[in-house]
Amino acid sequence: MEPLFREEREGRRRRDDLRVRRPAWDVTPNGRRVTSSMLTLVLGGARSGKSRFAESLCINARRVAYIATLRPEDDEMRERVARHRSERPAHWLTIEEPLDIASAADRCDAECDCILLDCLTIWLSNLFWCYRGETPDALRALAARELERLVSAAARCDCVIVSNEVGYGLVPESPVGRTFRDLQGWLNQDAARAADAVYLVVAGIPLAIKRPETAL
Repeated sequence: MEPLFREEREGRRRRDDLRVRRPAWDVTPNGRRVTSSMLTLVLGGARSGKSRFAESLCINARRVAYIATLRPEDDEMRERVARHRSERPAHWLTIEEPLDIASAADRCDAECDCILLDCLTIWLSNLFWCYRGETPDALRALAARELERLVSAAARCDCVIVSNEVGYGLVPESPVGRTFRDLQGWLNQDAARAADAVYLVVAGIPLAIKRPETAL
């Protein structure tokens, strides 16, 4: 089977904004890695800078798979997708998968140093629409099972997951809106519990709220 990635030493694009080499807490005082792989959750509101920061966590990885969950169904979305793709390093592999994110991760984890999934919120909205006839409890169980599968895949390489923090706004007027907000909150809690590290990005500034030595 032909590998997903080719070695590209030249032309690697660098980012100056919000760039980090590797989280300092990824090593112990004696220089050893805390874990063989890292699962990192990056939370934030709309236009908070969460996606840019998440990309900066992967910038030193040689082989990155970017799992995009957005369905570009209109001109605005297609333009946004094209802009985001042009801003990412050219050698990153992009996988468009709106629903089966765990299988997407399984397909590329052996060939990757890092998987970046952007984002969990759009994936949940896709799931919510696809299974709109199900009860909230059934949707929550379905989302939890898929997240568990994704976490298992992430155990084999570094993985960064982006998700929206939706709990700071007004209470949604519609029952559907309130159900989605609750599902997103529960999903974020599950992801944060599974993650080695969690960041909250506010106005472009990343705040570390969970580190590998911290248990939730």
